[in-house]
Amino acid sequence: MAPVADPLALAAKARKTYVEDLLRGVPGVVQAVADGARLMLSQAAEPALQYKRRDVVMDLQKAIPAWQMGMTRLLQGALSKGVVSASRIGDLPSPSGRAAAMTLVDNDTIESEILSSRLALAMMDRASWEFTDLRSRMLSLERRDELDANDVLRPHVLARVVASSWEGAALSHDTWRLLQPVLHSEFAHFTEEAYHDTNRWLVQQRVLPEVDLRPFIRRSRNTQGGSTSGVISPGGGAGAPRSVSGGGGYGGSLGGSTGTGGHGPTSVRGGGGYGSASAGGGGGYGSGSVGGVADETRMMTRAHGIGRVGEQAGAVLGRLNRLIGRQLPEFAATTRAAPASPTLNAAINEAQQGIQRRLAVSPSGRTLAGPVSTPALLEELHQRKQALKKAAATPVERATIEIVALLFQSILTEDRIPAAVRVWFARLQMPVLRVAVSEPDFFATVDHPARRLIDRMGACVMGFDASAREVGDSLEKEIKRVVQVVEAYPDTGRRVFQTVLTEFEKFLEHFFKNENEASRKGVSLAQQVEQRETLAIQYTIELRKMLNEVPVQEGVREFLFQVWADVLAMTAVKHGVASPAAKAMKRAAADLIWSASAKVSREERAEVIRRLPPLLKTLRDGMGEAGLAQDKQADHIQRLQSSLAAAFTAKTAAISNERLEELMNRLETLEELLPDALDIDIDESLVLDLSGHESAELEVVGEGGSMPTPAMLTWAKELNVGGWYMLDYRNRNEQVQLAWQGLRKQLTLFVSPHGRGILFQRHRLAAFLQAGLLVPAQDESLTTRATRSALAKLDVDPERLLN
Repeated sequence: MAPVADPLALAAKARKTYVEDLLRGVPGVVQAVADGARLMLSQAAEPALQYKRRDVVMDLQKAIPAWQMGMTRLLQGALSKGVVSASRIGDLPSPSGRAAAMTLVDNDTIESEILSSRLALAMMDRASWEFTDLRSRMLSLERRDELDANDVLRPHVLARVVASSWEGAALSHDTWRLLQPVLHSEFAHFTEEAYHDTNRWLVQQRVLPEVDLRPFIRRSRNTQGGSTSGVISPGGGAGAPRSVSGGGGYGGSLGGSTGTGGHGPTSVRGGGGYGSASAGGGGGYGSGSVGGVADETRMMTRAHGIGRVGEQAGAVLGRLNRLIGRQLPEFAATTRAAPASPTLNAAINEAQQGIQRRLAVSPSGRTLAGPVSTPALLEELHQRKQALKKAAATPVERATIEIVALLFQSILTEDRIPAAVRVWFARLQMPVLRVAVSEPDFFATVDHPARRLIDRMGACVMGFDASAREVGDSLEKEIKRVVQVVEAYPDTGRRVFQTVLTEFEKFLEHFFKNENEASRKGVSLAQQVEQRETLAIQYTIELRKMLNEVPVQEGVREFLFQVWADVLAMTAVKHGVASPAAKAMKRAAADLIWSASAKVSREERAEVIRRLPPLLKTLRDGMGEAGLAQDKQADHIQRLQSSLAAAFTAKTAAISNERLEELMNRLETLEELLPDALDIDIDESLVLDLSGHESAELEVVGEGGSMPTPAMLTWAKELNVGGWYMLDYRNRNEQVQLAWQGLRKQLTLFVSPHGRGILFQRHRLAAFLQAGLLVPAQDESLTTRATRSALAKLDVDPERLLN
């Protein structure tokens, strides 16, 4: 940071700028909430809900002046000191006085805190990066470890101001809850804009133009659960950490849906809507939560994973489009695909051919024109950018050239990308530029295939150790092939990117399964686990159908469903479904069913006594083959003997010989009757204890983590093969790579660089994500990081878009 005359005065001025920004925007955001309430009233709903909405609109219209005045008064009080005292916002307990003031808190105060905490989380979901950057700049100016607990810059302070003023205007909590989606959406946008404007002012004062958060990453111990979570905090402070997660930021939806979340394109031109922050969930925040730094830290860390890559990238793209729109309104108005102008198209072709010649690679992996340093490469690309701008026919084309150049400047200076692979990323610049010029949604959606391709390749290469040459060579060859295919089809737009993206995904699946020595054995073991569990569920389903109308003693029925189905599955996996061993286990099931039916004649009873010892031996052998411990085997045998004893007293109904023969035939052809594996959902309640699959090469995670939210379970399904993560498990904190996902992603395998596999069921995986025990090695995707870098440069010099 360049030295400034008076850092403390500059920090005070920044707070004043932020508060003045809020004061100017209060009337507008209040009116937006009122408009949102009227919009909700105009939507179809049940009569009772419509009556409530009508009452809300009327109450809000009467209370708007008092609500606005209350927020203005509290914010004006912060202009001089930069803090809002607890006494000024409803006499809520401050975190520092919580231990001393052991008094009961009434329900209304608790409810108010819950609502304001949810609002603070919604603000951070939208503005987490802006707040983190602003906090870093303020701490550098003030040379302190953390912001004050009641610092007006903190989102929970503004949320309290909003909630306290709401109550002061005689508006109820029920009215708040009905309008919660509107309040969350409007104040989240409002806060983001205020943080952004303050950051821009500080950058203009040369205060940390480039904020690097990596030095602030640390691991902190959760005092309640003993688990660790990855957080970022300047100087080791405890305030409002940012989780090192897939999307960065503090959290997404509050226990409900997660906005974009990776389901379809996420358009960011045109603003948000009220679905961007869920109104549900969050009830857990009310347990003794009375605000302050510690509560903010706890809540933000617990919700960290929900603000995933898609949402965070969408917010960054939204900022980019707003910035460009202010400089170049016609850019935002360009919504339909159109080819580049003839002169620009010719210039792009010429530049691409020049780059291909300059960066041509020999079979040995070396550039034919000699080594290329990153500064030299960037200088050459800069010269080509200037030539392209001269060939551009419109200001929109010139702006697009500038933005794409800034994106690739950031990508090519990413030190985690190996130098050999960086060449291929450089060769993608012209194909990406051609797509960006002709397809406006490249800047409007995080799901554009060109972006996704760069992110997927970047996520894979940035985790490889330079010493792992075999892995690196194989991946490098595939990236080379992908880039050459893209270059070979310049006029196909997004289609070629989508095609090679699909091919790259298939390559990764094949690579980890068959080629990568570190993961091949682990993937094989994980597939056996999944095959066994799936077969066990399939056998259970079919056995239930088979015995639905057969009078079988309940103890025998439970044994067949809960134990023997797994024995059949294990035998089929080990020896094959048509093997003699598998047939013997099926025969044992039929003998058990017959033995448990009523035996009224002396001959039948004598036959049961004759068959029983070999049957029990077969049952023990089968359970042993499936990995059951001796004591568990004894318990099952004892229960079965009690059930079989009932047959001698005729307490169970008899099974006719014809019915028994039909059962035998169905057991013989059981595999033909099984439902398709793709139709089987491995429910957590059905899957047996997987700990029996533990081995030296495969660890099965059976405990740890926090109770996951539905949104976290959804995120667990969206993780991509090839991505790198930091895993905190069994007193090890190590980097692992996602190598395999099973059917419907019920099971997920990670491998360490040394080849050890770690297998998760989906619910346990979500629990580790929720607790921060498993965090992505990248806190954001490659293109999102590049877009943020471009934004920083454009904030300082927006005129470069027009030059």
